[in-house]
Amino acid sequence: MSLVEKALSAVGDQDRVDAGDLTRRLEALSRFLRAVGPYLPDSELVAAHTLVERAGNRLSLSLEHTVVALAGSTGSGKSSLFNALARFKLSQVGVRRPTTGTAHACVWGPLEPANRLLDWVGVLPRQRFVRESALDGDDEAALRGLVLLDLPDFDSVERTHRLEVDRLLGLVDQIVWVVDPQKYGDRILHQAYLSQFSAHAGVTIVVLNQADRLSPGDTEVVLNDLTRLLDEDGLSGTPVLATSAKQPGMLSDLRDSLEKTVADRQAALRRLAADLDSVSEELAAMIGPPAAEDEVDRTTVRQLADSLAASAGVPAVADATAGAYRHRAAAATGWPLVRGLRRLRPDPLRRLHLGEKTETDAVSTDIVPRTSVPAADAAQKSAVGLSVRAVATRAAAPLPEIWTPAINTAARSRSDDLPDALDRAVAKTDLGMDRRPLWWRAVGLLQWLFVAAAGAGLAALIVGYALRALGLPEIDYPEVGAVSLPTLLLLGGLLAGLLLWLLLKPLVEAGARRARRRAEQRLRAAITEVGRGYVVSPVRDVLNAYAQAREALGVVRSE
Repeated sequence: MSLVEKALSAVGDQDRVDAGDLTRRLEALSRFLRAVGPYLPDSELVAAHTLVERAGNRLSLSLEHTVVALAGSTGSGKSSLFNALARFKLSQVGVRRPTTGTAHACVWGPLEPANRLLDWVGVLPRQRFVRESALDGDDEAALRGLVLLDLPDFDSVERTHRLEVDRLLGLVDQIVWVVDPQKYGDRILHQAYLSQFSAHAGVTIVVLNQADRLSPGDTEVVLNDLTRLLDEDGLSGTPVLATSAKQPGMLSDLRDSLEKTVADRQAALRRLAADLDSVSEELAAMIGPPAAEDEVDRTTVRQLADSLAASAGVPAVADATAGAYRHRAAAATGWPLVRGLRRLRPDPLRRLHLGEKTETDAVSTDIVPRTSVPAADAAQKSAVGLSVRAVATRAAAPLPEIWTPAINTAARSRSDDLPDALDRAVAKTDLGMDRRPLWWRAVGLLQWLFVAAAGAGLAALIVGYALRALGLPEIDYPEVGAVSLPTLLLLGGLLAGLLLWLLLKPLVEAGARRARRRAEQRLRAAITEVGRGYVVSPVRDVLNAYAQAREALGVVRSE
């Protein structure tokens, strides 16, 4: 049978704790812990982790048994009350303190079904007793399923006794606090214990033991004062009973209460529900208002992108792109007679190892060579640090303070990888310089036509001079005005090519500006993606965990 089925088997009428709802709340608490575990201090989550483990163990064990503990101070008569309820002397009673060093257990009904439960609680086998026998008939049938524990004194001089009490109080289903007329107002009892169980009024009973020593009037006065103290402890409505181990008739109210608890089979569920209420109240301080869909707003991301762009050398690369445009335009459309000199000057982009095609490009895009973009200086690194901090501050603003360290850590978690990521983004960005404009080719062809015309004119002039020098008949070239055609071709070709290049310079400069803007936009887009992936995304992971934790805690608190 599953844990849920075991829990559901305990449900009853509408006044009972709904086991299905309890299981749903426990599962929500587990989701809460999974969500916040990587981000919040473990010390703040110990109680919640302990409850999840304890609840799982308790629900996997017998829900047909109810574990009730008698807890009290030295001399309160716990052991005497334990023996009186069992009607056997099972726990040692004496004047030497401390008397009870280990917990004793009395089981109503067969022992074997309760053994796994007692193993989990931690009661030694030699301290386990079976109350019912064939001689009892049905006298003890009303308590069948009760596992009654006699705990050590919580104020014992033996520290191990106190630690054992604290451990067992965290495991039992119901607690019966035993006080006596002399020490019912003990400060340790109320401050260290009763007030700490203010959420557990439904599984708490307080008995004024040794009430046979008081007159009826004094008993009433003490019970009223004890009730007042319990109200101050946050345990309003907790049953307060007068008992005496020496007067069997004074045990009837307590026995009736235990019989009702056993019959309801609700104490374990009520205890776990109360533990959930208590733990969720502590966890509520970790969760505040809902985080907005995008706590890291555009302004903050833009500020981050600006600082990262400066650090990555985007302005320098954009300037180099404009320079490369001019360089390549001059090489393609410039005056052919000086175009070769242009090639002696390095391409600005290739000087930065950008825009180069390598053999690896055709095989893999994972291998990206480093660029020669100048490294960020101290001021640029400081600006990046401030921008990263601004992202964390903006994201943490609406959240409880306990989340601030987690968000700061997340924002800086990949800071060491940022320089390489930025360089890689710059290297992989398509700057739009691979394709040459068609007009470059047209102008280049026209320039070569001008050069060809000048060359033809020069060749004709050389031939004419050679013929004259040899005394041969000269070639009669037509004239245009007062200038011969070869001279016109030579001078016209040279001047036309130079003039064309001068006229195209404004057009080249405009193209360089466009190339710079295009490169800067693409680089900033790539840098922004790096900022989102390396700074904003880890922060959003924390915010998503916060949202999941907030939703889960709402289920835990039944909101």
